[in-house]
Amino acid sequence: MVDRVVRVIAAFPDGVSSLQLSQLAELAGLPLTTTHRLVRQLAQHGLVDLGDGGSVRLGLRLWELVNRNSPALVLRQAALPFMEDIQQVLNQNVNLAVLDGWEVLFVERLSRRGSVANRAQIARRMPVHISSAGVALMAFKPKDLQGEYLDQFADPSGRISPREMRVLLAEANRQGYAQLAGVVDPDTWGIAVPVFDRRKNALAALGVVVPLHEMRLQALIPALQTAARGIGRQLGEAVT
Repeated sequence: MVDRVVRVIAAFPDGVSSLQLSQLAELAGLPLTTTHRLVRQLAQHGLVDLGDGGSVRLGLRLWELVNRNSPALVLRQAALPFMEDIQQVLNQNVNLAVLDGWEVLFVERLSRRGSVANRAQIARRMPVHISSAGVALMAFKPKDLQGEYLDQFADPSGRISPREMRVLLAEANRQGYAQLAGVVDPDTWGIAVPVFDRRKNALAALGVVVPLHEMRLQALIPALQTAARGIGRQLGEAVT
C-alpha cells in the first residue's frame, strides 16, 4: 500500500500541478481502479485535492506535513540570511544543496532579474558530476563513500571518465571548493563550498552561478566560505 501511495504522489511531473485521473494512473503505473481508490483515500486526509472533471492536485496538507519538521527547513532557515548577503554582493544566483545518493537535491535558491541561467531549481535534482555543489559535497565525504560513487560512476555524455572524476574530487578537497565552468550552460561558471557541522561533516553545499566573463574567484571563495561557516554555526545552535 505504501509503495502505491508513493507512486501516486511521485507521479506528478515537474511543473505540473494538475492531472486527470487517467493520466495519473498511467504515470504511476497503476490500474485506474486502484488509482481512483487511493486518490479518494488521500483526498480524505487533504494530501490531494479533487477538482472538477476528475482532475487531481497535490494538497496543501502534504506540503504542511513535509515542511513541519523537515531537516531541510532547519537548514534553509539557517542559510537564508547568509545567502541573501551573498546575493546582495554578487547580484547573481545563490543556491543551497544537499547530497542524496549520487545526486544533489537543491533545497533553496535565490535569484534576481538579469541573473544568468541557472538549472538548479528548488526540490529538483542534478547528478553530482555536473553540479559544483555536488562535487563540493562528494569531495568531503568519507573515502569509502567516494569509492562506492566512483565504482558505479558513468557519465552518459562520455565527457568525463571515472579517473577524471577522481581527480576533480581530489582537487576540490585540496582547494576547499569546487568549480565547474560551462558544464551545464556554456556561458556560466558554478562555484560551491561545503557547509560543515561541528564534527566537520559536510552537510550541505553553498554555491553561486556567475557569468564566465565576470568570474572573480579570489573574491568569491572567501565570501562563500565565510557564509558557509556562519551557516554551520547557526545549525550548531539550532540543535543544542
